Amino acid sequence: MLEYFASLKFPALMNNCTGAVGQGLIWGLLALGIFLSFRMLNIADMTVDGSFATGGVVCVMLIIGGWNPNAALIVSFFAGLICGAITGLLHAALGIPEILSGILTQFALYAVNLNILGKANQTLPIVKQRDLLFRANTDFLPRTILITAVFVGVVIAVLYWYLNTEHGSGLRATGINEKMARAQGINTKAMKVIGLALADGLVALSGGIYSQFYGSADINIGRGAIVIGLASVIIGDVVCHAIFRKRMNLLLRLVFVVVGSIIYYIVQAFVIWLKLPSDDMKLLIAIVVALFLAVPNLKQARLASFSGLARRNAKLQEQKGGEGNA
Repeated sequence: MLEYFASLKFPALMNNCTGAVGQGLIWGLLALGIFLSFRMLNIADMTVDGSFATGGVVCVMLIIGGWNPNAALIVSFFAGLICGAITGLLHAALGIPEILSGILTQFALYAVNLNILGKANQTLPIVKQRDLLFRANTDFLPRTILITAVFVGVVIAVLYWYLNTEHGSGLRATGINEKMARAQGINTKAMKVIGLALADGLVALSGGIYSQFYGSADINIGRGAIVIGLASVIIGDVVCHAIFRKRMNLLLRLVFVVVGSIIYYIVQAFVIWLKLPSDDMKLLIAIVVALFLAVPNLKQARLASFSGLARRNAKLQEQKGGEGNA
C-alpha cells in the first residue's frame, strides 16, 4: 500500500489536470449544443455521436486538401447544421419520434463519415499541424487553453444573446410548453429544426477543434459523445445550483455547462492518476455521473421528508422568537 501511494506523483496529476482543462473546454462546445437541444428544446438528440465525428472528419480532410484550418472549422459547423436539420426534418416533417430520428441520422452518418474520410482514420501531416491554433503539444497547451477559453466565451455570449431575442424566446417556449407556444402563433416545427441544427452545428464545431487538437480524425471519435455531453450538462447544473441557488440565470447556466465539462475531465484525469484499471474507466465515470444525477433528487427528498419539515419549522420559530425579543 505504501509503495502504491509513493508511486503517485503530484506533478503528474497537475499535468493531467492541465490537459483535462483543455479537453473540457473543447468538449464544452459539444455540451453547449446538447444543452440547447436537451434543456431548451427538451429533446434528447442522439445525432450527437455522428455529428461530432462529421465535424472532425470534414475539418481534417479539408486541411489535408489545402484549406485554412479556421475556414475548415467554419465548414465543420455548417456540416453539423445540416446533420441537425436532417434530424429535425425527420421528426417535424415526417412525424418520426425524436429519439428515432436522431438514431437514424447517427446511423447514416457513420457511412457518410467513412466515405468522407476514405478509411477508418486519417492523420494530419506534420507540416499542416504547424498552422493549427488548437494543439495538444505540451509546449502549445497553455496557448491552446487560452484560445479555446476565449472562443468558448464568444460562443456563450452569442448563445446568450440569441436565446434572449424574440426568435430565441420562441425556441425556449417550444421546449417549455409546445402546445402553448403553438397557441401563441409560434411555428414549433420550424423551431425544432432550427434548434437541432444549431445544436449539432456546435457539436460538429467541437469535433473539428478536437481533431485539430489531436491532429487526426477517426471514424469512432464520436462514440459516447452524447454521454459525455449529458454528464457535463448535469454536473454543471448541479454545481451552479449549489453555488447560486435562486440567483441562477441563463448566462450562469451556459457558463457552468462548460465548467461541468471541465470537471468531468478533471475527474477522469484523477482516476487515471490513481492508476486504476483502464478497463474500469467507464464504470468509474458512470458512478461519478450517477452521484451528480442523484444529488438533486436526494436533496429534494430530504426537504420533502417529515424530519426536514420539522427542522425548517423549528428554524422559523427560532427566527420569530428572535424578532419578538428584539
